[in-house]
Amino acid sequence: MENKVIFLTTDSMGDGDRELGVQLLETYFTLLKQRESLPAAVFCINRGVFALTEQSFASLHLQELAARGVAVLACGTCVDYYGVREDLTAGEISSMGHFMELAQRYEIVTLA
Repeated sequence: MENKVIFLTTDSMGDGDRELGVQLLETYFTLLKQRESLPAAVFCINRGVFALTEQSFASLHLQELAARGVAVLACGTCVDYYGVREDLTAGEISSMGHFMELAQRYEIVTLA
């Protein structure tokens, strides 16, 4: 996983029932943080920035990933669009330019 960046585009996983999608996303990050090999970064865009707020249990797991050295990043434009800058409990504000730099160096794994 060290050569990968998780690109999180929403605060749930999959196109089906939203409640199920929220549970799946939390499970994904619960399992990811238990792995020995962690991704280089998690970059959140669009509704993915909500996963970094108290509204999402995934934020707890993302905090733990950050504590273990994973760069947890939020698209600044997206954070401002949704008005959640002050609500972030995990991650740091970043930019699409930074994501483009990461994409040149790492494989991108998109969660949608």
